[in-house]
Amino acid sequence: MAKFDVSVIGELNLDLIFYGLPAKLELDREHLATNLSLTLGSSSAIFAHNLARLGSTVNFSSSIGSDSLGPICIERLAEARIDLTRVRKFHGKITGLTVILPQGKERYILTYPGTMAEYSIADLDLKYVFDAKHLHVASYFLQKAIQPSLEQIFREAKAAGLTTSLDTNDDPDDRWPADIQKVFPRLDLLMPNEHEACRMAGVNDDEVEKAIEILSKKVKTLVLKRGSKGAMVVSGEKRFTALPLSVEVVDAVGAGDSFNAGFLHQFVRGAKLEECLAFGNVTAALSTTRGGGTEAFRDPAYRDGFIAKNAAHFL
Repeated sequence: MAKFDVSVIGELNLDLIFYGLPAKLELDREHLATNLSLTLGSSSAIFAHNLARLGSTVNFSSSIGSDSLGPICIERLAEARIDLTRVRKFHGKITGLTVILPQGKERYILTYPGTMAEYSIADLDLKYVFDAKHLHVASYFLQKAIQPSLEQIFREAKAAGLTTSLDTNDDPDDRWPADIQKVFPRLDLLMPNEHEACRMAGVNDDEVEKAIEILSKKVKTLVLKRGSKGAMVVSGEKRFTALPLSVEVVDAVGAGDSFNAGFLHQFVRGAKLEECLAFGNVTAALSTTRGGGTEAFRDPAYRDGFIAKNAAHFL
């Protein structure tokens, strides 16, 4: 019996979010925000936190620096009862930090990678990682040192009996090298948004259907996040779609990671793909109702009430 529901290998940083900035930012001008939030960031950590808050057991393999930011990250994850015994501290290094400047439905994202770019397979305890039902990896392009080993890690995870998933997130270099496709045969779930899917498929952003056709032949199951259009699952000849919930959006930070958390919370319990999809939409919507990627999940009464109202048949 696996000790954990899900193992996560990923990056760890805080998000500093400035709200209410002018639509146009000018050099050498002082712009005033109307509010700010310092909260847990990074795709992997938001996913792990929210998955644990939903009731899954989670372990997290990652790194922090020896600065004052790292302990805040650890404290937030510990509150969710995530196993952090394999989070490594890099002495003399700095924990990553992302600054987010929301602009309506879009946002500027500025990231200092810090230790996330230095964390490698040498820092992993694979026996610990594989003591789970499922392995999830996010932010492929930010994890420079571990990139070359991911095909091996996923291959060994499958051999150990785990199911697997990858959310690539954006490529800051906008190169989208073909090397990433080496891991595709080792995946049960590839979980991009529309832009990421198009870039990996080598097509324009307005050719989503073509991207779906290309990628769905390369992976067992494609889980596509479509923003205001909801989400879709394509698995062989099967295709399921789910429209988004109508909620008052504070910001969309971490909505995709929260979708992943809801989807995989059901997936590791053997739910049907269409049920995973619907629940992912619920948890994505929940995330958007409070600032940052994790705040809506930290309030048990609010979180559980929202889920009970919108997805009672999943409880």
